[in-house]
This record gives sequence, structure tokens and C-alpha cells, in this order.
Amino acid sequence: MHYKQDAAATEKDSGLLSYFDDIVRDNKLAPAVLVAALSACATETVLLNSERIERRFGSYGIDVLASEAGLRRSSLYSASGESRICRTYAVVRFTAEPDKSYSPEHTKVLAGNSLGEVFRANGWKIHKQTLHIGSLDMGAGNSSIVKLMNLSENRSLALHIYQLLLAKGDRIFEYAMIVEAHHPDYLSESDLLDIYRYTESESLSAGYLAELGGLIINNRNE
Repeated sequence: MHYKQDAAATEKDSGLLSYFDDIVRDNKLAPAVLVAALSACATETVLLNSERIERRFGSYGIDVLASEAGLRRSSLYSASGESRICRTYAVVRFTAEPDKSYSPEHTKVLAGNSLGEVFRANGWKIHKQTLHIGSLDMGAGNSSIVKLMNLSENRSLALHIYQLLLAKGDRIFEYAMIVEAHHPDYLSESDLLDIYRYTESESLSAGYLAELGGLIINNRNE
């Protein structure tokens, strides 16, 4: 199941690229943080979304809904009969200058493969540097994400915003900034707080959160 992005949505996403870049610049990880993340990569055993979805619901797949100019929207789903239920809706802003050392994996990701699975399969460690954990009220809007998740329109979704880091050997790279909204039957805000290290003092500003939340709420993939 693939969805086409209309011209207005494409223009909007193109404008959001500089916005994501602002967030990355303002939250640029200090060398000490990267060293700490490298140590965490060596020991962490947190499941990938793909692994957790398959364990909980018995199946996993990914639909890339839109991909353009370094910005990708995707639905991580489980199957229910002939239907696909989105368990995680993800917006990924890839780094503007991917490193050559992971270019083969990056090419596979851009081709529509699962990000975590590709890098894990090729010996990379993955670390999620959390910038925000919270909830997002979907309100009464006609969001396509609500439809993908087969939910009523007034549900609240757990929101996770993080920088994804890749590590191999003694090197670590900032690969992408990711915004994820999770199906209520999959992950709650409380679940995310149990899984990931996070303090509110490290969170994004209210302005950034409003814009990124709007990126989810106002999504239109037909």
C-alpha cells in the first residue's frame, strides 16, 4: 500500500526541511554526548520498532508513504486479515550530508527498506537520543493517520522525537531526526518513558513541538 503525495504536501514538506535543520542545529550533540551515546550503543538492547511490532502483533511491514529531498513519511504496520494497521507513523529527516561509510545502507533505506533492520543487519549499532516524549491529541481533524491506524478521530497518540545515531567501532554519526506517533494499542507515553532515557530539561521548545505536532496532525496522504 503506497500513497501519493500531492503537490501542496510536497511543497509543504520541502519547506519543512530547513525547519528540521534549525532543530538539528539548535540541538547539535556535544562531543561528550556523542561519546556517552557510543558507550550506550555498546550495551543497549532496546528492540527496534519492527521487532517490537512483530512480537506484539505477529507481523510487521513498512509502507513508505512519501519520500522527497531527504524527508520520508512511513507507516510501520501489522497485518489484520487483509488490512494493514499502522502502529507507528514516522517522519524522518535524514542528515543533509550522509557519510560515505554507510552509503550502501542509506541507499537501501531510501529504496523503502526498514531503517533499523538495514543498519542492524550490517553491523551498525543504533542509539536514539530522545528530544521529547509526550502525547499528541489528534482532535477532530480528518487526519489520514487516524485512518491508517483505524482509530476514532479523538484519540491521543504517544509522541517520540529523537535524533538517531549510528555507531560502528569507535565512530558515531548523527543520521536522522525522527518524529514518531504510536498507535494507542502499541505504545503509550508511559511505555516510552519506561523504554528511553529522557528528562524534560532536554526537551524541545514549545514552538518546535507545536510545529512537529502539526506535521503529524495536519498530514494529508491520499
